[in-house]
Amino acid sequence: MSDPILSVEDLRVSYGRVQAVRGVSFEAEQGSLVTLVGANGAGKSSVINAVSGMLRPAGGRITFRGQDITRTPAHALVKRGLVQVPEGRQILATLTIEDNLQMGAWHTGGTAQKSITAMYDRFPVLAERRALPAGALSGGEQQMLAIARALVAEPAVMLMDEPSMGLAPKIVDEVFRVIEEIRASGTTVVLVEQNARRALRAADHGYVLQTGEVVHSGPAADLLADERIVEAYLGVDTDSRRRDGPTQHGGL
Repeated sequence: MSDPILSVEDLRVSYGRVQAVRGVSFEAEQGSLVTLVGANGAGKSSVINAVSGMLRPAGGRITFRGQDITRTPAHALVKRGLVQVPEGRQILATLTIEDNLQMGAWHTGGTAQKSITAMYDRFPVLAERRALPAGALSGGEQQMLAIARALVAEPAVMLMDEPSMGLAPKIVDEVFRVIEEIRASGTTVVLVEQNARRALRAADHGYVLQTGEVVHSGPAADLLADERIVEAYLGVDTDSRRRDGPTQHGGL
């Protein structure tokens, strides 16, 4: 088996005296989809922000493409092919959709427009509204813009932090369809997601976090099949509840 494209060993993250991540280790093989799941406060976003260079780890080691990147700043990691889609989308609301995509492609030089054109082909709603301020988009459209902005950076590994947060069920389906397409194209995906069951259904391998530690890991299908893990850590099946309950309405 080849070495993983991304490896995290004994990662620790602290906020002052509060230790949010306590020795988390995981790895992602080239072309795989790996998910970190757990309740709010489990440390998932702290892990992903440390891997992307947005947070300075208190300890541990992060390796990307065989090189130690533990202390590498975020902008340098983007150039190397490690790109994050942040929680809450973090689009530049007052700039146009086109400007947001240009920002994502800042380091690609002459290939920028080609990459942006490919995103317009992939997400026609963005092409139709390219001259509008990004803040005029719906929540689902903003999420697609955030994903497109990351894709124009031509990532080898895409880190996705809570991409389904706050979206209507129909739009969540669309987001996960896009995630699976990205993985199928050969890009490695590390997905942080509170909707644990949905994430594990899409993933190859899963890690269950609780209070900053990995408490279970393994093939995603095995985690879903273990009733003890499901009952203890994965909570209510929100997809089933949404199908049985009132329908939410909303476009992309």
